Amino acid sequence: MIPAVVLGLVLTACTTATEDPDAVPTPSDGSAAPPASPEPSSPAEESPTSAPSERPHPVSIPALMEQRYDGRGLRLGPVVLETADQTQYEVTYRGDGLTISGRLAVPKGDGPFPAIVLAHGYIDPDYYVNGQGMTREREWFASQGYVALHVDYRNHAGSSDTRLGELDLRMGYTEDVINAVRALRRWDGPVDDERVAVGGRSMGGGVVYNVLTAQPGLVDAGVVWAPVSSDAVDNYERWIAPDPSRQGIADEIVRRYGAPRANPEFWEGISARTYFDEITEPVLIHHGTSDDSCPIRWSHETTRLMERAGVDVTFEVYEGEEHAFGPQFFASMERTGRFLRQHLR
Repeated sequence: MIPAVVLGLVLTACTTATEDPDAVPTPSDGSAAPPASPEPSSPAEESPTSAPSERPHPVSIPALMEQRYDGRGLRLGPVVLETADQTQYEVTYRGDGLTISGRLAVPKGDGPFPAIVLAHGYIDPDYYVNGQGMTREREWFASQGYVALHVDYRNHAGSSDTRLGELDLRMGYTEDVINAVRALRRWDGPVDDERVAVGGRSMGGGVVYNVLTAQPGLVDAGVVWAPVSSDAVDNYERWIAPDPSRQGIADEIVRRYGAPRANPEFWEGISARTYFDEITEPVLIHHGTSDDSCPIRWSHETTRLMERAGVDVTFEVYEGEEHAFGPQFFASMERTGRFLRQHLR
């Protein structure tokens, strides 16, 4: 498995120590050589009538569009938190031939409740623990009457490890979140299948963009906080290409996929903004003006391109707020609550 701290930033990750309020500081690392040949963790099946050249690149959003998803088997594990208004559990579910772990917050009461699937920001998988990264959001949602499923992702916590590690450039994380939505809907717990959203922070915001473009109609709304760029090249050029300590990784990416200027088609294929016209759900973006990890200009541009594509997007700006959302966290959640009440009916 590729050391996650090495490829953890590729294309959809923010990696500063302050990215996530729950993140554990991680040591810098060199890089071991990645596997010899990349393969999609679950390649799209080719139609008998289509020519091989017509198939999308296996590491791409078009491949995710063609993927068949089988999220199922959500199982409750130990109780990890019990309060007057909610119970939280360690959980697992199945999808794409993998077992994915996570945490589930369930409000007290009979339900059925609206639900949200949460995609956390970058934390080195070697240090990540179950449910880390969106603890505040998970607890807040359950306190407001939402079932909240926090996805650990493959290669994290109790999830299955894959031979590719993270060389699929976050496309696998997108599959895990899509399968989480399907598993949550199939669960026999108190979930209202007609009211389901997806939310993500930082790197997880990029995962949410991928989900909305790859599977329009899967959920009813999307919310992101301090997201990465919707252009994969922005992320690559911010953290990988200019960093001498990651020269070997940058070389391997270029060898496998080509540099952005040499193979723009590949980079466009892993950039959510290329497919914004596929999005059918309303989107809420939160971003602070003092975010020194994921610059707010990225969200300005994402919003502009979504609007141009006809997406119902709302962009909330927080003066002076940093990447982790400290002083204005609850303000962002209250706005999220109003947004979801409007669109999850």
